Amino acid sequence: MYQGAGQVSPKRYSAYYRRVLLSILIDIVIFIASYTITFSARAATSGLIADESIGPILINTLMMIVMLYLFGVYQRMWTRTSGHEARIIIYAFLLNTLVFGTFNTLFEPRPLPNSVVLVGNLLALSAMIAVRYRSRLISGLEWRWKVLWRGELPKAKTRVLIVGAGQSGEALTRHLRHRFADQEYVIVGFIDDDPDKQDMYIEGTRVLGTRRDILRIVDDCRVDLIIVAIHNISSADFRAIIAECEKTKALIKVVPDVLDIVRSQSHALLLRDVQIEDLIGRSVISRQEGIDLSLVSNRVVLVTGAAGSIGSELSRQLMLTAPKQVILLDNNESGLHDLLTELTTRFPNIDLVPALSDVSLESNVRRVFEKHRPQLVFHAAAYKHVPMLEYYPTEALRVNVRGTYNLAKLASEYLVERFVLISTDKAVNPSSIMGATKRVCELMVHIMSQQPDNITLFTAVRFGNVLGSRGSVVPTFNRQIDSGGPVTVTHKDMKRYFMSIPEAVNLIIHAACLTQGDDIFILQMGEEVRILELAERMIRMRGLRPYIDIDIRITGVRPGEKLNEELYTQTETPQPTLHPNIIRLSQWKTRYTPASFWEEIHCLTQTDSVNADQILQQLQALTQHNTPYAMSAD
Repeated sequence: MYQGAGQVSPKRYSAYYRRVLLSILIDIVIFIASYTITFSARAATSGLIADESIGPILINTLMMIVMLYLFGVYQRMWTRTSGHEARIIIYAFLLNTLVFGTFNTLFEPRPLPNSVVLVGNLLALSAMIAVRYRSRLISGLEWRWKVLWRGELPKAKTRVLIVGAGQSGEALTRHLRHRFADQEYVIVGFIDDDPDKQDMYIEGTRVLGTRRDILRIVDDCRVDLIIVAIHNISSADFRAIIAECEKTKALIKVVPDVLDIVRSQSHALLLRDVQIEDLIGRSVISRQEGIDLSLVSNRVVLVTGAAGSIGSELSRQLMLTAPKQVILLDNNESGLHDLLTELTTRFPNIDLVPALSDVSLESNVRRVFEKHRPQLVFHAAAYKHVPMLEYYPTEALRVNVRGTYNLAKLASEYLVERFVLISTDKAVNPSSIMGATKRVCELMVHIMSQQPDNITLFTAVRFGNVLGSRGSVVPTFNRQIDSGGPVTVTHKDMKRYFMSIPEAVNLIIHAACLTQGDDIFILQMGEEVRILELAERMIRMRGLRPYIDIDIRITGVRPGEKLNEELYTQTETPQPTLHPNIIRLSQWKTRYTPASFWEEIHCLTQTDSVNADQILQQLQALTQHNTPYAMSAD
């Protein structure tokens, strides 16, 4: 039967009392046996009569049990308790020895010789500790027996160095020693930059040095595994520590934040691999209090490309803003089904509508607008793989250009409040079909904003590579490392900006609330990351050696790729916003009239050419005639 709050099952009490009573009985037997042995040895040499000492021994036994109880010895699960907790048993015995020894000395003749009290208590103390830590004593004797009599060597122990001698490091030490005792972890020491902790002992383990000593300590102590157990640390310091660890041959693991695990109620592992987010130093970005997110609440929201990496995370985070209805549009049937199943389970009270359609088919998309009348549109549907679109440029025109045109035109026609285009840094001075189509899409939302009867706030959000997305290099590197290599890098000097999917989506939603219409938002991407160094670090994260265990091959720059991406052109002037990680580009000036621009778009999407170079030239010509901040022709 269910027990209400504050009620404890009688069975639970019964089990507790049985366990305590059994422990007390064992301790009584140990105590009396220890004194009997001690007294017998003394009596054999001095002729003492045992009967005269039974009373004092029983009194001392009772006194000892009371002290053990008061010190909390019977309230602990000793099979899961640190060896340092044995000190409470020692404290109880010291107090007993002091009290009973004083009491024993006051009487003449003494009920028990002081030597019997001291030796008896010492034997009882040793026996009680041995009983409570018997599993560790037995396992230690077992492997020694196997070595001496069977010649079986013990399993190789994993020698662990823990970086961080704080609460996380202390908790990890206890956990590894007891929860994973069968794996025989040996903790050789701690690393900590705090000068006050140097050469100090924590959980019986010494702090051996600072981060600058990691390489030396790993070599001297033959460390197999380095575990980073630090949470309150800057991204730069974390990367510096990881860089020192990577100089060694040891495997590197990270302890997840225990508080985050508790808050999320997740079943996280004790240790995890170093993640790519750790290496690039992206900090977690949460809700910005100065921005009114109620502008996306209680609205009918349409997300295109909902089954993709950006679209699916966008759908998840939009659920947290309490929308009235969310329309999930994608042409990926399986992905759309999986996303709908996930969101329906997690958010049963929100109206979710799947829309299986292709954004390039205007009639299909129109039916969605006609039936559901979305108030917000997040347009994430696009083809995004640069080399693939060089091979199929007409598909890039069909999906990226025609699809965006359909969505933008219908958004204006059906009086959508806000339209957000998900763009890319590859749209800046584009050298690829993919980047050029995205630049044309940016121009589309600008031209739509110029329509005299338009009331929709059109905006674009531009950012770089997203970790874990289908267009990111990171999953490719992971697959290549898993298969034993080689890892392929197109150029040794290739650099890219990176951010995590949740971070990018969080900023997209904030930008949607910031827009005043006819603007482009740029997400702060931090520092560029050299792709070759990224590949090397991902290999070392697995405890492998680049170029030795896993080869790295330079394959050459692919069609349409640039060595460095840009976030904005020299003619685009960034302006700060209320969000410290979002920049606005606005106040466009173009040489095209809306009518002539749409005529060019129509001709472009109707082309029969499959020549990528020719189509790229047409796209670039279109984008170059629509340069932001260029004065209108008179």
